[in-house]
Amino acid sequence: MQKNQQVMYPEEREYSWQDGKTLTIGKKTLIMGILNVTPDSFSDGGKWNSVDRAVQHMLEMVVNGADIIDIGAESSRPGFVTMSAKEEIERLKPFLEAVLPACPVPVSIDTFKAETAAYAAEQGVHMLNDIWGLQYAEEPGEMAKVAAEYDLPVVVMHNRDSKVYKGDIIDSMRAFFQRSIDIACKAGVKQENIILDPGIGFGKDVEGNLEVMNRLQELKKFAGHRYPLLLGTSRKSFIGNTLDLPVEDRMEPTGATCVLGITKGCEIMRVHDVLPISRMCRITDAILATGR
Repeated sequence: MQKNQQVMYPEEREYSWQDGKTLTIGKKTLIMGILNVTPDSFSDGGKWNSVDRAVQHMLEMVVNGADIIDIGAESSRPGFVTMSAKEEIERLKPFLEAVLPACPVPVSIDTFKAETAAYAAEQGVHMLNDIWGLQYAEEPGEMAKVAAEYDLPVVVMHNRDSKVYKGDIIDSMRAFFQRSIDIACKAGVKQENIILDPGIGFGKDVEGNLEVMNRLQELKKFAGHRYPLLLGTSRKSFIGNTLDLPVEDRMEPTGATCVLGITKGCEIMRVHDVLPISRMCRITDAILATGR
């Protein structure tokens, strides 16, 4: 195996919360099951936006191998219009009230608004998932303050408005992540609570997404610290554009990206199709474990 293709085996990180739930990053590939409670998600909008159906789907994903459930109340599909934090909280409230006590695994909240994140943290969510990587222009640094105040792990995703890069795309992403890490540390977020997400499908064209996938291992280490990587490729348009496939036919190529991601050092896979992809990840883990 060439040096730049070498698998970067992670150091283990253990998290525990007051409600007794725990999570270990690094022992196996973790599966984050997507629970969209929006009416307009690009992939499954409207399927789980009643409380009963959402709880049922959450339980199914856990049985099928989900280690984390990620709840999103606002779609981040291309061209989406941002809702206010108040509207997002109102939509989220009944789902959190039902899902949190019923869910046997940690629950993450997918939001880039600090007010929504603070509300969810007060309700007892276990992780924050920020698609603007602590750099949302309308409230710079506020999400980091919430993560620090509640001592929660936070997923820091790479994102930008433009898909055009003047220089090397990985160099640009590394600079973005370094800013996010600096913002987090300044706010008091513990280094071990920072999880990075390359933001596949955000601020990148098809070729850019493919290049980032090929070079994921270059995003693992910053200033001597190694960070877990969360990979979110599930049913994304770069798969559809590359293979000319509609959303409903993208499970197998999503699985292929997850397997590749594991070999590149990714520890968490954020997916819709939990059962088949958790199986792909488990066999990949078993194969790679023989070489450790």
